[in-house]
Amino acid sequence: MPKVAYSDEDRERIRKQLVEAGLEMMAKQGIQHTTVEQVYTKVGISRTFFYSFFPTKEDLIVETLYLQQPRIIQYVQTLMADSAFSWREAVKTFLHACCYGEKNGIAVLTVEEQQLIFRRLSKESYQVFRQKQRRLFGEILETFGIRADTARINLFTNLSLAAMVVRRAIPNTLPLFVPEAADETVDFQLNAIVEILETWKAAPAP
Repeated sequence: MPKVAYSDEDRERIRKQLVEAGLEMMAKQGIQHTTVEQVYTKVGISRTFFYSFFPTKEDLIVETLYLQQPRIIQYVQTLMADSAFSWREAVKTFLHACCYGEKNGIAVLTVEEQQLIFRRLSKESYQVFRQKQRRLFGEILETFGIRADTARINLFTNLSLAAMVVRRAIPNTLPLFVPEAADETVDFQLNAIVEILETWKAAPAP
């Protein structure tokens, strides 16, 4: 079979399709359960051609996380603009949607996935990821109407990711946790986060 010649435009289109397909599958069935083969098969290209775009599955995962960042911001903006929600309800609804990402089309990394990805990322790629992550959580705070300084962004990032990770980790990764109380645990964490955010929102500007 003759080799197909792809233009730069073709390659960019295919790359975008791969990231879109990857995000859709990872959000629905989890990152660990999404295979490279599933992604390139859905797009209709070969395994070899896939690896000309992404050297590893981890590279694809990072790109899917980048792709969903503006969508997350748009979702926050929609919730905050919805008159049916109070401020507290909108914030908690957003955090809850992230914790139960597979039900809401949001890809969330488990502990194992985080460890695997960051073992394989280059130092430069890791720094880029942290910068984009910091920007995302800062924009979320600003959309909540909260001044986003570095200390607040760092704490909000850790508190939010901790709730998401715990929810995904019970009971498989954290077998000593009580699975019957998993949802109540997440709800408690989210209420605590909302309380902190509300104090930040009410605090006068320096």
